[in-house]
Amino acid sequence: MTRPLNILLVRVSSMGDVLHNLPMVADIARHFPDANIDWVVEEGYVSLVRLNPRVRNIIPFALRRWRKSLGKAETRAEIKGFFRQLRAVEYDYVFDTQGLLKTGIIMGAARVVKGGQKVGLANGSEGSGYEGISRFFHTRSVPTDPRTHAVARGRIVAGAALGYAVDTPADFGLPSLTAADVRPSWMPAEPYIVYFHGTARDAKKWAPANWIELGRTLAPWPILLPWGSEKEKAEAEFLAASLPNARVLPKLSMADANLLARHAALAVGVDTGLTHIAAAFMVPTVEIYADSPKWKTEGNWSPKIINMGDKGAPPAVSEVLAAAKSLLS
Repeated sequence: MTRPLNILLVRVSSMGDVLHNLPMVADIARHFPDANIDWVVEEGYVSLVRLNPRVRNIIPFALRRWRKSLGKAETRAEIKGFFRQLRAVEYDYVFDTQGLLKTGIIMGAARVVKGGQKVGLANGSEGSGYEGISRFFHTRSVPTDPRTHAVARGRIVAGAALGYAVDTPADFGLPSLTAADVRPSWMPAEPYIVYFHGTARDAKKWAPANWIELGRTLAPWPILLPWGSEKEKAEAEFLAASLPNARVLPKLSMADANLLARHAALAVGVDTGLTHIAAAFMVPTVEIYADSPKWKTEGNWSPKIINMGDKGAPPAVSEVLAAAKSLLS
């Protein structure tokens, strides 16, 4: 009797990239229903990966925290524990779909069975941070077109190694809302719109005046404003001061941010992880592109997602309003 495959996915960051790697899990499970799928991910995104029930074990990676205290004995002990957990299983396939030196080192440290494969990207996409040295750790490198969508890249790598075609819409494996789901105390009981207005790169943002004009037109819908840094909190407070139907939320954990996206009647957001999470939950979503290419991450797996603008061409308020109204109707 053939034993189930043991498969390890290495995709440690960032939020959007981890999310866009999730459809690999559904693809593998569809073709190998008994496969055991483990995942190495930055500790801050463990709650996101945990939403997919087909992932067996999650191995937290904490480089962002470790590098601040490498001289401490407890940090070194944590790092040893990470590698001990990483090497506890012999894998048939290890996939690195990030293509960085750090993810290559993780792949290199993982154990494989005799004849097992370590598979990664042969090249980066346009504008990616791909590091060619990562190929040193591969037994097989899979080429992709430089303009391959972020979701498709990992799916193509796994399909090439495991011998199946990628010919179905992306399935993120995220749970649907049910009547038993309880809203946290900070979330309103009535339907709401969420603005994912914040992002680390200013050039990707949509002008505050646009958010305000859109919110005034969408009144009386409640608008919730999350934030992830003090700068984003100040931006949220500025928007709320001009929108009587808007409310600045408390600082949310990653798990609560997932709930915020999941329960929304409509999400409107720039090209950032939380916007893509809303789209992955199949929430009606308007994605706004201003300084990043739409082809790279646009939500293309559901008619509930409308992608607006493109690099160097942010959409007008009237365009976003029309999209929002069509999704709310």
